[in-house]
Amino acid sequence: MAETIVKVYKETSSIINQCDIFKNVEFIEYVKEVDSVIEVSKIIFPKVIVLTQACDLLQDHNARKRNESDELANQDKFLISVIVAPLYNFEDFRLGEHLSQIGLNMQNMGRRSKSKCGNIIQNEDKRYHYLNFDKNVPITECVIDFKHYFTVNINYLDSVYKEQYICSIDSLYRELISQRFSNFLSRIGLPDPAEM
Repeated sequence: MAETIVKVYKETSSIINQCDIFKNVEFIEYVKEVDSVIEVSKIIFPKVIVLTQACDLLQDHNARKRNESDELANQDKFLISVIVAPLYNFEDFRLGEHLSQIGLNMQNMGRRSKSKCGNIIQNEDKRYHYLNFDKNVPITECVIDFKHYFTVNINYLDSVYKEQYICSIDSLYRELISQRFSNFLSRIGLPDPAEM
């Protein structure tokens, strides 16, 4: 699979959709009480991509619209949260520095021309999805690590939509990301023979 330029568009409906990209999204790491003081630890990711299925997001939106006019309407299709994954700056990722601000030292992927890094750029490594955008999109080349996903409350994401929405990935590229994410999550995990 060769490196491709990902096509994007600007959504005008303000409806959260699969493969929407948002900036400055909060992840609540933990909340705890210590001596009657509540401590909240949060990480703000510069960019995230929505991975929740488009049909679930549309059903949620339609159910909420129905509920506005009929408070007794069924809320069975409401989502509590949305699955997102950080978009890591590719150069920081390549050097293993993409999570250094939270104290994590990640694997250095080496030079772009080497096999590990080259496989990621060509989307041949199942764990990662490389994205390179057209020059008119305000996002540098980046990578999704399918191991690093989390959920965000849908009401929170909806409340910050106007200020933090960047763009949406076109349908063909969106389907590829969705398929690769689901394939990664459904893989059969075998034990490492070295640890047996």
